[in-house]
Amino acid sequence: MNGADLFAKYDVPVPRYTSYPTVPQWSRSPTRDEWLRSLADAVALADASLALYIHLPFCESLCTYCGCNTVITRDHHRAEPYANLVVAELDAYLAAVPSVGQAPLRHVHLGGGTPTFSTPAELARLLDGLMARFPVRTPVFEGSIEADPRVTTPAHLEMLRDRGFLRLSLGVQDFDGTVQDFVNRHQPYDMVERLTTVARRLGFESVNFDLIYGLPGQTPESQARLADQVLSLRPDRLAVYSFARVPWIKPQQRKFKDDQIPVGAEKRALYEVVRDRLLGAGYIEIGMDHFALPEDGLAQSAASGAMYRNFMGYAERRTTAMLGLGVSSISETPDCYHQNEKVIALYERRVRQHEIPTLRGHLLSAEDRQRREQILSVMTAYRASLRPDQVEDARSYLSEMIADGLVAIDGTELRVPVGGRAFLRNIAALFDEPYRTTAATGPMYSRAL
Repeated sequence: MNGADLFAKYDVPVPRYTSYPTVPQWSRSPTRDEWLRSLADAVALADASLALYIHLPFCESLCTYCGCNTVITRDHHRAEPYANLVVAELDAYLAAVPSVGQAPLRHVHLGGGTPTFSTPAELARLLDGLMARFPVRTPVFEGSIEADPRVTTPAHLEMLRDRGFLRLSLGVQDFDGTVQDFVNRHQPYDMVERLTTVARRLGFESVNFDLIYGLPGQTPESQARLADQVLSLRPDRLAVYSFARVPWIKPQQRKFKDDQIPVGAEKRALYEVVRDRLLGAGYIEIGMDHFALPEDGLAQSAASGAMYRNFMGYAERRTTAMLGLGVSSISETPDCYHQNEKVIALYERRVRQHEIPTLRGHLLSAEDRQRREQILSVMTAYRASLRPDQVEDARSYLSEMIADGLVAIDGTELRVPVGGRAFLRNIAALFDEPYRTTAATGPMYSRAL
């Protein structure tokens, strides 16, 4: 069976597996005390370390492809009061679980939205307020930020560098003018080139570009041009994401007509154009949709088996707790997930009332935790260990994929060869009991390809 036939066969609705159970399947929501107890237990472990994720939702304009939780506004005065509430939310945690403040801080990531919607001075006050509450950092500390090249300035980067933030992720998506018209995001190559040059001059250790394939207006020829432009800047890392079309969730995507959106093998061909050029230029394929130069920390982490995957994406190291602050942020401990209120007005009201702004969560059973580790192993190391009682089920569930040479089972080890890496989600679904046993009641957020 050729590649196009395989892509057509296996391009089915399947979760992204940034968590297990996936968010739609969360069912055993923790009480406030259960969540705080789980967080306290996580930072009390002998090898405890902490990651912070800060969600800054504001954007000046709406990108039509975007599936993130954003607040579209040109009123920049909203940024600082919100930042103050983020610090207040952290203080509520520290009052309830003081040991969080003593946990060695390993990673702080600013995401959005557009974190650089705030001025450099406003962002500095937020970071200083957060970091002052964590006197201890791990020997290797990572500060990273997602940045929109249209509003990010050298002053932003200088401020971040001075506070130990040396990892920068630029939202590029595509340089083609037609595609940019479709997605309402106009940023020329020269803009990204200048910001990349400034970041390197300032000493940033890793510059990542986010690209999206499957957007309206993209063709194999335009993707080839995009890949060549990207390679001329030689970012340290790239994330090449599949466009998730979800107009029932994000109304702005109703702008796109069905015949404008590449699907199936046609869509995957756009990814393969970029992938082939990246591999030919010396990049290493990492996990799913990610690439890095061999000397980049993520490539080295993948090679050593230390790489981790969570709601923030791929990370070089696992922490025992990830604490999400800000509207809609998700936190993670070994046995619990927790998500904040997704509506900004509700989030702000609850933080002002000195509450933990819980929307929902999930307490993981022992079975959940084992299946999560197996899915994680597939998504990071292209392999997973099977329990003896899982082997027969795995051979049966994956029989067609085994016959197609996309996955192999040797004793109690499941392995994904290079040819099967495009189908990691399909393979990981083996371990997803709710996905396998529950009929879909509506359109799913993502597809395998």
